Amino acid sequence: MKIGSYVIVLDEDIKGHVVHKKGNVVTIETPDGLFMEFDERELIKIDSEISKYDMVRMDVDKVITDKGDAKKQVQKIETKTKKQLPVMEVDLHIGQLVKHTKYMESHDMLNIQLDTAERQLEYAIAKRIQRVVFIHGVGEGVLRASLEALFRRYDNITYYDADYQKYGRGATEVYIFQNVK
Repeated sequence: MKIGSYVIVLDEDIKGHVVHKKGNVVTIETPDGLFMEFDERELIKIDSEISKYDMVRMDVDKVITDKGDAKKQVQKIETKTKKQLPVMEVDLHIGQLVKHTKYMESHDMLNIQLDTAERQLEYAIAKRIQRVVFIHGVGEGVLRASLEALFRRYDNITYYDADYQKYGRGATEVYIFQNVK
């Protein structure tokens, strides 16, 4: 802090020019012609005389700039998060659900698969998992049609074919909207 520097006092509405300095004690002259002594740590050096309005405006502009930068960072994180959301996979092949199918009829197998799908969907909704892939296989399309009928009963979900490169044509992905009231 040099003699002639324009300063403001922390936590007080006082400003002025430095007229004397001895150690850490700084004497300033206010615009009213008063001389006041302060510890150097209580003062902030300002490049030129500025009004309170200008200072407030500078602070607001800085906050807006900082907020804009923060928003950009959040958007980058959200974009990464959306791409990396974990997907819950439910394999509905009957061999994955029961040990033996030797004495089961096709409608019994279908009921087990649909009960499993509904139970897993309810679990995903309760645990706020947004994406679930139901792997049903290609077959004749009976399970797929039954799953679509199940999914239509829910207002807070949408469904579509899952990633072809990963699952082929035998999977359906469900997206669960979390904040539906």
